[in-house]
Amino acid sequence: MHWVTILIMAGLCRASLGQYNEEEDMAWLQYYMRQSRMSSYNYMPYYEDEGSPYVYSYLPAPDTEAEPGPEPQQATSWQCPQECDCPPNFSSAMYCDTRNLRYLPFVPSRMKYVYFQNNLITTMQEGAFDNATELEWLALHNNQITSDRMGKRLFAKLKRLERLYMNNNNLTKMPNPLPRSLRELHLSYNQISKVPSNALEGLENLTALYLSHNYIFEIGASLKGLKSLILADLSYNHLRRVPDGLPISLEQLYLEYNYINTIPDDYFKVSPKLLYVRMSHNSLTNQGLSTNTFNSSSILELDLSYNRLQKIPRVSTNLENLYLQGNQIDATLPRSELSSPSSHSPLLPLQSSPSAASAPNEIKRNAVPPDAPLCLRRATIIEI
Repeated sequence: MHWVTILIMAGLCRASLGQYNEEEDMAWLQYYMRQSRMSSYNYMPYYEDEGSPYVYSYLPAPDTEAEPGPEPQQATSWQCPQECDCPPNFSSAMYCDTRNLRYLPFVPSRMKYVYFQNNLITTMQEGAFDNATELEWLALHNNQITSDRMGKRLFAKLKRLERLYMNNNNLTKMPNPLPRSLRELHLSYNQISKVPSNALEGLENLTALYLSHNYIFEIGASLKGLKSLILADLSYNHLRRVPDGLPISLEQLYLEYNYINTIPDDYFKVSPKLLYVRMSHNSLTNQGLSTNTFNSSSILELDLSYNRLQKIPRVSTNLENLYLQGNQIDATLPRSELSSPSSHSPLLPLQSSPSAASAPNEIKRNAVPPDAPLCLRRATIIEI
């Protein structure tokens, strides 16, 4: 009976296998083996107090031969999120911009340049970039990111990050701590009201700081320790005083559209490389300036337009562009005002445009000394 059973089973197997050829059997077997190992890439946005947001696993391509799969941690370092594009010819870049994303996709470890701009992202969870420690550029501008939905140590492991773009968001506080490797920090067009004294601490490589179009009323001495800073843009804020202590490396300072009414004596001389100073649309008066406030030999362009000046401040003969329109400069213009110290300034606009909101200067053409053009030997434009 035992042999009869074996013969019957063998006959059934031959009959069953006879319905398929050998190649189809092998193809099906390979497919089954692949399917048995298949799993999906799942991501759920989360908040800081929730569990780990990432569930990753290896997903081999269905048309490739089955091979032993790598560990999940290794596989995710090369996998590109389905929400993004990772060009084969630029394997270190990931493009996730302008896709209506509301969360941050997983960033593979090989990435150096990641673009999340022009989305609807509101939250950046703790550990979002812990796997991508090689990041150099991180673009997050034009989103809806808020300070209270950012991980406390979000950038802690990004030791090579050089450029961080977070302008045009809903930030109310400075991100902190920031990577010490940063060279450019873009935080314009947010709702930041204060720059704490330690907010920029340790950023000795920072060369450009963009904080315009915020609500900053206090910045203190936050810039003082930025030893490599070349450009500081603090325009369109609520500052009532200039920052305490400028870096020695500074070349460009933009403070227009604030409420500054006074500047300490020798304030600019601590920055011997300073070339461009823009302080238009403030509340500067001659009473709030010392005699030599702007008499710095390094400054080439000085914009003091649309303030409350009644006299031309003393400037260096190295100055090339001086803007004074929209002030209240006296009707009588002594020759000395033009000859010294601004006698070599090639551009000295003194009259505001007809459409300007501020009152124009009160200089009359017949009040200008006849030999004034001799004082302005290098002048190319004189607007009175």
